[in-house]
Parts: sequence; C-alpha cells; structure tokens
Amino acid sequence: MGLLLLIIAVIIFIIADYIIRLVLKGINEKKRRKEREEALSTNLNLDFSHESKTLKRVEVENPKARILAVDDEEIILDSFRKILVLDGYNVDTVETGQEALSLIQRHNYDFVFTDLKMPEMDGVDVCKAVKHLRPDIDVIIITGYASVDTAVETMKYGAMDYVQKPFTEDELLAMVKKFLIRRQERINKQIKSKIHITHHGEEPEAKNTVEFSIPGGVFISAGHAWASINESGEVNVGIDDFARKLIGQIDGIDLPNIGMEVKKGQNLFSVKQGATSIPFWSPVSGTVTKVNKALLDNLEILEYNPYEESWICQIDASNLDNELSDLKIGQTAVNFYDEDLNKLSEYIRKSVSKTKDGSSVPADGHIYIGELEALLDKDRNIIIADFFERKP
Repeated sequence: MGLLLLIIAVIIFIIADYIIRLVLKGINEKKRRKEREEALSTNLNLDFSHESKTLKRVEVENPKARILAVDDEEIILDSFRKILVLDGYNVDTVETGQEALSLIQRHNYDFVFTDLKMPEMDGVDVCKAVKHLRPDIDVIIITGYASVDTAVETMKYGAMDYVQKPFTEDELLAMVKKFLIRRQERINKQIKSKIHITHHGEEPEAKNTVEFSIPGGVFISAGHAWASINESGEVNVGIDDFARKLIGQIDGIDLPNIGMEVKKGQNLFSVKQGATSIPFWSPVSGTVTKVNKALLDNLEILEYNPYEESWICQIDASNLDNELSDLKIGQTAVNFYDEDLNKLSEYIRKSVSKTKDGSSVPADGHIYIGELEALLDKDRNIIIADFFERKP
C-alpha cells in the first residue's frame, strides 16, 4: 500500500511539474511577444535616414536571425516587419536595391530578402551584388506567380530560394524557419582552416565538426593516408581527417590482400563512394600482415574518428627508418593541412561553378564536409588526382 501511494505521489509530482512548466512557458512567450510589440512600436518612430533614406529598423533581444528586406512596395515591407519581428527576428527594410547594398557593407545580416521586380535595380542585380560583396549572406527572392521562373533562375547567381507573394503569416514563418535551418546546416558543415593535434585517449571528435584533427605521434603522407607505429612494431595505416572530411559518405573499402608486398607510393587500398573509387598510396614499404575487416561492418566510425581503431591495414615495414623522414608529423603535418586546404579552396573558388545537382557554388571558395560527393565528375577527378593520387 505504501509503495502504491509513493508511485501515485511521484506521478502527481511529474504531472504538476509538467503543468507548471507549460504555464511558465506560456507566460514567458507572452512576455517576449509584448516586448517585441513594444520594440516594433518604438523603433518605427526612430529616424535612420542618416544611414539610408527609406530605412526602417526593428531590433529585438537575442534575435533568431538578422534580416534585410528590400521591396518598392511599402505594404510588403510592413508585412515582413510585423510578422518576423513578433517571431523574434531583427528586421531592417529599405525600398531600393542601392540602399540595400550600402547597408550590407556596413552591417552584418544573415539574410537579404529582395523583391524581383523593382525600378532601377531589380532583384537579380541585387542578388548578384550581394553574393559578390558578402557571399556569407543568404539571398531570398520575393516574387509573384508570373515571375517564378525568373526567381528560380537567380539560383545560378547564388540565391538560396524564393518566397512567392501573396503569402500568409504562417507561410512566411514556416519558410523563414526552413531557410534558417538550411543556413545553419551549411555553416555547421563548413570546414574551417583550424587544425589541432590531439593526444592519445582523447575523446573522438563530434560528428560534422568543422575542424581537422591529427593525433600526436601519427604520420601523414602526401596522399593523405596516415601511419602509426603500434606496440608490436608494425605500422597501422588509414585515411586521415582531411580525406575523411573531404570525401564525406564512404560506401566501402577495397582492402589489400594479407601477404601483399607493397612499395611506398604504390596503391594500397581504395575507398568507394558510389561508382567512384578513390585510391590511397602506401606511406611505407613492407608486407601487409593484417586487414581491419571489422571496419567494413561499421564504416560510420570513420565519421567520428578516422584514426586509432579505424585503421585499414597493418604493414610489417621493411625500410621504416629511411621512409619516415618523408612523412609529416606534428607541426609539419599541421602546415601541410593548411597548404592543402588553401590549395583546395583556391581551386573551388576559381574553377568550380556548379555542383552535381545543379546548385551554384559560393564564390568565397568555402569547403564543406562531403565536398567531393557534391561535385561534378570532372572536378571530383581533378581533386582526387591532386590530393590523393599524389605520390611522395
């Protein structure tokens, strides 16, 4: 009986706690909405003409995103401000493309929403200019039904998407939320030029990290295979973090044969991505003594940590003393990563304009996790040759 009463008391406590949380959440939401309504009412009376003739600005505390909207129809801008500010966004609005370009050079925005049909400077020109001046800002086209085809065409100039008017409040909020998620996903996958040396036993990196890691004591080859001497004196070999992040999805690995005699710079194993096979050259000479078949059943582990237990084969090295000097370790490996990252970014900035699905490539040359799988065959083959088939 006592146990039953205890259980009932716990259930009552849980229900009461849930109800209290709901009530507090509702109170906080009403408080935030009231604060945003006050901001909307107050800020619209402020004069920002010293920055831009038609600029109207509303700022809220801890905004979800910073938005600049451009449209020659004031009623559309009024709708944007009212709907988006009350949902927690900072919103600046102007009536000309020229004003918008002036503002993006002096302020940071996450999005520019621009009407397609405007006098003097239309949405296509605004999109081109924004992506040229501030490629980090995402552009959304505002269009009517009759101009949808033109709005879609702006994707090749870097526009993320379009909003079709007229729109309801719920439709606009849902679309902006979708754009914000897409922007955050892209930023999360953007590879930064930050490389750190980790230590043995350190926790594996988080999935979709934007940094590169190189464990202390691990050697890196010119073709981005790693080598580490294990306790038995043999050499574990795998693909390094640069290769893993650049390749993205890995569908399989062609393991070498046990007993295979291999020379440094010869093809040791291949990583498969769809119909593409990416070769990796052996960082040392010797005999293959063991392969990691267990890795084939758990390829996902490579996404978290391509080193340590993610080795692909072991080699009984025959000329280790002479060959180790050609590999990179420590700060030398970090410098090597930096050089290759800059080289790859430069190639993408200058030579890559389209991805496999037809999307345009940002003009800033940013590199993203899984970049290789998104590229056209011609670009993918050039990168494979330049970075993975590069012999010592």
